[in-house]
Amino acid sequence: MSRAEPLVVLASRVRASEKSILEALSRRGVAHRHIDSRAWWHPLGDRAAHPIVLNREIGLVRATYAAEALEAAGAIVVNSARATALCGDKWRTSAALVEAGLPTPRTALGLTPEAALTALESIGYPAVVKPLQGSWGRLVSALPDRQTAETVLEYVAALPSPQARIVYLQEWIEKPGRDIRVIVVGGEALAATYRRSEHWRTNVARGAVSELCPLTPDIARLAVMAAEAVGAEIAGVDLIEDGTGEMLVLEVNHGVEFSGLQQALGDAVHVADRIVDHLLEKSRPCSE
Repeated sequence: MSRAEPLVVLASRVRASEKSILEALSRRGVAHRHIDSRAWWHPLGDRAAHPIVLNREIGLVRATYAAEALEAAGAIVVNSARATALCGDKWRTSAALVEAGLPTPRTALGLTPEAALTALESIGYPAVVKPLQGSWGRLVSALPDRQTAETVLEYVAALPSPQARIVYLQEWIEKPGRDIRVIVVGGEALAATYRRSEHWRTNVARGAVSELCPLTPDIARLAVMAAEAVGAEIAGVDLIEDGTGEMLVLEVNHGVEFSGLQQALGDAVHVADRIVDHLLEKSRPCSE
């Protein structure tokens, strides 16, 4: 990649995390462009004008198609289309984690709500039902008993999308009022935070508080292995502790937001700069 060919940050919404990345690129004198994915288009058969693209599109469908189109045109996209598609689907993420031999909550897939009720008899109550796609804890429901499960799954059966009627189930994990978010960049775990909440859904978007978590070798190793399992070069890996203290992998986020973690970190680690370092490393083969 020559200096005349700027790195591209593809994003429709410039959140705090994207702003930090763009500021880091400017501060370090890296030629770059921000392209709003809502206005982006690419003619099939043309070569990519920009060989390195950081895909920060928040919408999963747009992010996946953009990555596929850019890769077909010869661009290097971070994260790749495969990683984006895997991370964007909870069942596919879980399948990749299990295939890699990583510890996860017991998980099942029901192709119909009726089949999901049968699966729940095997998993046991309480359990959790989640949409295949989604973030911030939206539409995630606790199922304390069969009566609640029947009510929730009755609503699921009435949803218009065939995909929405595919039911993803997990066992209930008695966590200690928190989960752990680990940021992984280029195969290295940079930092971790506890996300604490009185609510069982410990998403920052739902009011959970971030505070620093010691990045132990076990946490770092598990997070890096989870990111590698789905091929994510930049990832937010969510871990959960069960009642025995064992850590399980919940999911891997391909377009991870890190502003809350950065506030907790202070100046100890600058996540945006580490992302820029990784992108520059990716660009080196292009300039040789």
